[in-house]
Amino acid sequence: MTHREVVACFPHIANYAYAFKYLFENGFEVKYLIPPPITKNTLELGSKYSPDYVCVPFKYCMGCYLEALDLGANCLMQIYGGCRLNYYGELNDCILHDMGYKFEFFDMAAVDWHSPKSIFENFRIINPEMSIAKIVKAAPVTLKIIKMLDKFEDFIRHNVGFEVNDGEFDRTYKEFLKKLENLSDGKELKKLGKTYWKKLNGIKLNKPAKTIKVGFIGDYYTVQEPFSNYFMEKELAKFGMEVYRQMNLTSTLINKEHRKSQKTAKKYAKFNLGATANCTVAEAIKFAKEGCAGIIQVKSFGCTPEIDAMPILQNVSRDFNIPVLHFSFDSQTSETGIKTRLEAFYDMVEARSGK
Repeated sequence: MTHREVVACFPHIANYAYAFKYLFENGFEVKYLIPPPITKNTLELGSKYSPDYVCVPFKYCMGCYLEALDLGANCLMQIYGGCRLNYYGELNDCILHDMGYKFEFFDMAAVDWHSPKSIFENFRIINPEMSIAKIVKAAPVTLKIIKMLDKFEDFIRHNVGFEVNDGEFDRTYKEFLKKLENLSDGKELKKLGKTYWKKLNGIKLNKPAKTIKVGFIGDYYTVQEPFSNYFMEKELAKFGMEVYRQMNLTSTLINKEHRKSQKTAKKYAKFNLGATANCTVAEAIKFAKEGCAGIIQVKSFGCTPEIDAMPILQNVSRDFNIPVLHFSFDSQTSETGIKTRLEAFYDMVEARSGK
């Protein structure tokens, strides 16, 4: 396989595909396929070829892989983590090859990130003729794209519930993403960022001086991928609530907030719970101190670290006098049930806030 033939793809998570596209096309010099938006068909397809009791992010990834392979992708990737996620790449690879698909697989869990030799050898899976110099040049721009995506989305989730013209934030942001898809360099990114930051700040709002704020926490995938949590942030915004979420790539990849979380959560979680569960506890404490009226934890069904965090979150709830609502998602979760519980949650925090 030569580098001109490679079509790389990473499973959907939030809107980070636009950052990955820049890195792979400008750094690794291979074509990057942004997979189709996640739909119910993606989940059904992934579930069909996944073990029954595996956590639902695995099924979403499997569905994304299958859709991407059918569209011509031939180099797939999987991340690593502090839980069963480390085994998922190998399992994805085995299942898809057993189904007869031909592709290369870059499993980040198989890389020794302290060994330049291991990193180089695994990167060659993506493109045997890669240029380290071009990857190094593309990496800072990629990080800037990630930071810009997270900055814009933070601003939107704080304000979208108060827009005067429904859908204006969504339309503006989609327009920005479309232009980001064909980004040429860092200079264009800077110009694009200024233009759309101004546009987002120019959207008319009817926002009261005092709003109801809610903290949004949970496992790494479910809290960041909107389809997997039934677009809960948008549902909360419909009630006129400000949504606060710390978990994103800027926080974990760039600012390394997860390293600070164990210290923040030490009073409640003496040991490392695994995956991002300590971050979940630390973020709950942070949001409680910052005046949020309630906290929502979302997790995939069977996510052991997040299950371990649940009784700890009840202690945080008691100490800070803040309600915490838990949601667990699998491939059979009812959207109607989710919306009903959210309405009840809003009624409760609204009453507690005296609004």
